[in-house]
Amino acid sequence: MNIPVNQFPSIEQMTQQLNAAKNTSGNINKPQNSTPFSEVLKSKQAASETGELKFSKHANERLASRNIDLTDNQLERLENGAKKASEKGINESLVMVDNLAFIVNVKNNTVITAVNDGEDRVFTNIDGAVIM
Repeated sequence: MNIPVNQFPSIEQMTQQLNAAKNTSGNINKPQNSTPFSEVLKSKQAASETGELKFSKHANERLASRNIDLTDNQLERLENGAKKASEKGINESLVMVDNLAFIVNVKNNTVITAVNDGEDRVFTNIDGAVIM
C-alpha cells in the first residue's frame, strides 16, 4: 500500500497555519464580549450555595393567576422545606406551607408550580413531601 508523501500537512505546518490565523484575527474561536467560563461557573455555584429558591416562569404565572402572595415568613418556610427535602435526598418534592402547595425541583432549587385551596390537589411525579 503506497501512501503519497506530503498528501497531508505535518503537525508543524498545521501549527504554523493556526498561529498565523490567530495572529491576524486575534482569538479564532472566542466571541466578542464573552464572559470566561470560570466566571460563569463561579457565579452559578455562588447562586446555588445561597439556598435561595428560584421560581420558574410557570410558577410565577400560577402565583399571579391564582392570586397567591407569599409573605416573608411563608417564603422562608418554603425555602426551609426545600432544604429539608434536599437533606433527605428528595428530587421532586411537594412542599406544603399553610394552605399552599408547591412542587419544587430540589436539584435545581426551583419552584415548578404552586396550588392554593381552591384547586384540585392531585400531585404526580414527586418522590417526597414536606409539610411546614
